[in-house]
Amino acid sequence: MAKSETAKFHHPFRVTHPTASHTVFITDLLINMLIGVFAHEKTTPQPVRVSIEMTVDDSQVPVADDYHNVVCYQTIASAVVDLAMREHVNLVETLAEKVAVICLNYERVSLVKVKIEKLKAIENTTSVGVEIVRGKQ
Repeated sequence: MAKSETAKFHHPFRVTHPTASHTVFITDLLINMLIGVFAHEKTTPQPVRVSIEMTVDDSQVPVADDYHNVVCYQTIASAVVDLAMREHVNLVETLAEKVAVICLNYERVSLVKVKIEKLKAIENTTSVGVEIVRGKQ
């Protein structure tokens, strides 16, 4: 996996899907982090929920019951938490893009859907946020 925080994204309709694939997902990863544009959001961590779905190409390497042949959800979850703890982020859109980069830096990940939810941003809601889809050709 590359350490870059940038990736070339393509519109989801122009993404070439692998002929054989599976989905790796992380659902409802809860992180207390500094996120938001308001003054209180820059000093007080708030709960954020992150969900990720990755389309993983099966044609490159057979899984063969070998950990080294898979995209590890634990590694990705840890990278997302590290990112969230490392810096304040103004926008949920920015966080979603950075999470997508983490996922797409894995060679076998061709498409990723990232959902970011702020759980206490607006009173009388369960959550607010953004969902993006990014891929590579």
